[in-house]
Amino acid sequence: MALRSIDYDKCNDCGICFDICPMDCFRSVGPKVYVAYPEDCMTCHLCTMHCRQDAIFVGPERARRIPTCS
Repeated sequence: MALRSIDYDKCNDCGICFDICPMDCFRSVGPKVYVAYPEDCMTCHLCTMHCRQDAIFVGPERARRIPTCS
């Protein structure tokens, strides 16, 4: 999976990752945001670029392969 985890020891519950994710991979319960759909992550790294706490880990590989035309 590309979107792996949130380090809750670093997370300050700002919700930027939830707001910025174009694939809607995050969900929130009250102030806490969690990774709900890691398989939808397209590895754009917007969440990691905007996380001021460096609390989100996104791996280098995409969760899904990009389909190719034959």
